[in-house]
Amino acid sequence: MQIKTVFQNAVQRLKQAAIADPELEVSLLLSHVLKMERTAVLLAGDDALHDDQLEIVEKIISRRLAREPLAYILGEKEFWSLPFNVSKDVLIPRPETEFLLEKILAVLKNSAGSSGHPVTIMDLGTGSGIIAIVLARELKAANVTAIDYSHKALKVAYHNAKRHNVAARINFINCSWFDGIKTKTQFDVVVSNPPYIARETLAKPCGKSTGSLQPEVGNFEPRLALDGGESGVQEIRRIAAGLGGVIKSGGWFFMEIGADQEKAVSDIFAGTAAYENVEIYNDYSGLPRVFQARKR
Repeated sequence: MQIKTVFQNAVQRLKQAAIADPELEVSLLLSHVLKMERTAVLLAGDDALHDDQLEIVEKIISRRLAREPLAYILGEKEFWSLPFNVSKDVLIPRPETEFLLEKILAVLKNSAGSSGHPVTIMDLGTGSGIIAIVLARELKAANVTAIDYSHKALKVAYHNAKRHNVAARINFINCSWFDGIKTKTQFDVVVSNPPYIARETLAKPCGKSTGSLQPEVGNFEPRLALDGGESGVQEIRRIAAGLGGVIKSGGWFFMEIGADQEKAVSDIFAGTAAYENVEIYNDYSGLPRVFQARKR
């Protein structure tokens, strides 16, 4: 069967399943199977697929029709214009986290991080390692500690760090939040993209009601990295309780939050006078997304 016919049939099937951007997704899937550039797939014309290739294409299209995320099928996701390995043990990188990094770098590149002075960074809940790795690449004097409760997630993060040549400057620790950190260890910057989906949202059938998660998220991404407990702030409360013991005076804290959590997160940190420069920044969609605070 010709590549163009396979492409057209697959696009039609994804359209019928109401999957967004079917042309893009099918071109990426075929590029993955055929080990061709996307443009070569789109220009393939009358070139034919072998039976074994057709079988593989059918399997991956079926996986996508079952709403398995494209990134898990491909085993990779672009973030910060870099390729990152992903598996079902880690969240798929999202543009909201790029916005978080933009805000962090806007602060740090005006301070020690860009002037050659060492800066110590803790990434809480590193997942695939995208935050730790981007900060290590962008801030050449940074030393990063990347923490995750999932050992499998840390293996993905370490692989990505090696892929991007920063593994020597990232210390990976398998623990729950601050449990594996010595009490006297203090950091210039602490950053986190914690689980912040409300447990009540996770309990809804995916895609079946208003406020429910897409099947790609609720049925496939790791529950450990999504479940923020009641109202989605349970883990944020735990982070806030332990933060003071690891962050230096004058040190910065940055955190990605849910679009409906501005007041709840503000209230959590309003209970202490330990922080100043408290801000919540709206992302490019106009939604509250990044919490910032500085220890007095």
